[in-house]
Amino acid sequence: MDPRQNPYAPGAGYPPPELAGRDDLIERAAIGLDRIRAKRAARSVILYGLRGVGKTVLLNKIRMDAEARGFAAVSIEAPEGRSLPAIIAPALRATLFGLSRGQAVRAGAQKAMRALGNFIGALKVKYSDIELSMDTGSDPGVADSGDLELDLADLFQAVGDAAEERGTAVVLSIDELQYVPEEQLAALISALHQVSQRQLPVTMIAAGLPQLVGQTGRAKSYAERLFEFSRIDRLTDAAARDALRKPATKEGVAFTDAAVAEILRQTQGYPYFLQEWAKHSWNMADASPIDESDASAATIAALAELDASFFRVRFDRLTPAEKRYMRAMAELGAGPHRSGDIAEKLGKKVTTVAPLRNTLISKGMIFSQSHGDTAFTVPLFDGFMKRIMPEL
Repeated sequence: MDPRQNPYAPGAGYPPPELAGRDDLIERAAIGLDRIRAKRAARSVILYGLRGVGKTVLLNKIRMDAEARGFAAVSIEAPEGRSLPAIIAPALRATLFGLSRGQAVRAGAQKAMRALGNFIGALKVKYSDIELSMDTGSDPGVADSGDLELDLADLFQAVGDAAEERGTAVVLSIDELQYVPEEQLAALISALHQVSQRQLPVTMIAAGLPQLVGQTGRAKSYAERLFEFSRIDRLTDAAARDALRKPATKEGVAFTDAAVAEILRQTQGYPYFLQEWAKHSWNMADASPIDESDASAATIAALAELDASFFRVRFDRLTPAEKRYMRAMAELGAGPHRSGDIAEKLGKKVTTVAPLRNTLISKGMIFSQSHGDTAFTVPLFDGFMKRIMPEL
């Protein structure tokens, strides 16, 4: 069939044509944001899960819906190797410019801009990756101590005052939060805690890998009470079928039951893989309905594409020793696996390979969902490791 009419959209954070199975979570987030704007108690939200389950899509959907309802959103992606002040300052600056529009409400936003200028100036020596400079005047004693935890709390309070003056709320939308170092994560949590105690309209919707739950707990013991942790997982069978069939139906195309069953078996209901298989099934089919043979042919094409891109870019970041560790995990199956079993496969002691495990966790390749357990952060990665490294 015509690939130009193909409705499916595999991609990093790219919205699928049918966002199936997530309505309840989107509505809960919207209720929480409305409560915060109305000065009622609500927790910040952390979406966590494996790669390819649609965390970024959900985060963007919640943020865009909030913006459409008049919230001021601060959109941030936390890359590896960057400090929190360096990534948050430019995004906050843009948001504060938006809040400063209009004569009647300018004072609070200008005060927040001065606090941001103090914050940048005080922390530039400690965090050398801060590139932004601001000449806004200063309010001595506000966000200028050089201590990230104290200054971020001052800054958020000023931002909250500005948002309250404007009759709105500020939503920090932070993706890949697991890459924020724990000391800086602790400062972020503390700042959110303080504005929450003061009932100021500043909150956070964040997304990250499963290890983020443990990271927040280690950073601040009260994190479990400050955040609503929402696990984002594979879709139910019903939602997965909707994600496959509804976009095709709008184009006048159908899937046979056998084709749907084959795609669900191969993808295990993971949203990103559903889009890949559906895209290739459409392109393989000569006409509607898309049948089981089309879905089977799509498996070959989808795996080849994933191996060359989605899986490969992660594999290429690994050292030879890290690749061997991941291959030993794959030998045991999809996981999770005990650390001792992985070490045994490598013929080494657990203590010897522990540094490798820690590095792979910091790179976001694996995570520990309970003490001593290790699992891949990328679904189906065990199969890729066996294809790329046939022998352990």
